[in-house]
Parts: sequence; structure tokens; C-alpha cells
Amino acid sequence: MKELEELKSRLRNCLHTILELEPDLDDIELSHDLRDEFSMLKMLIERINEMELVEDDVVRIESATANFLEELQFPMSHVKVTAEKRRFLQ
Repeated sequence: MKELEELKSRLRNCLHTILELEPDLDDIELSHDLRDEFSMLKMLIERINEMELVEDDVVRIESATANFLEELQFPMSHVKVTAEKRRFLQ
């Protein structure tokens, strides 16, 4: 039982990590493509307690989360540079 709670906590952490990016993603072109996915993630968070998880599933999700964050590094760095330039010019 303790192991299942740990798996749920790890999954919850992955989902929250991605959802924290939602406001920043509004500044890049991908935001409209991801709206439905963000809604799905929010729904999943609400249902985590009902889920039966195994280590392999959580490891796969953690890996996918890391890959997603890595893929966003360039677009997000561009957004931050653009925002800093706007502040500087004001």
C-alpha cells in the first residue's frame, strides 16, 4: 500500500510539473494545440487516487515528462528572451 501511494505521488508530481508550464506556454505557438491535453491532465490529477499503478508505468511517465521538458527548452528559452527584450525596451 505504501508503494502504491509513492507511485501516485510520483505521478502527481509529473502532472503538476507539466501543468505549471501552462501559463508560459500561452506565449508560444504550441499553446492552442495543448489546451485539450492540459484539461486531460487536470482530470487525471483528480482521479489519481482511483488508479492502480505499477512501477513500470510511472517510470515511463517520468521519462515522457523529462522528454517533454527537454523538447520545450528551446521554445521556452526563446519566449523568455523575447519577454526580457520587451521589458528592456519599455
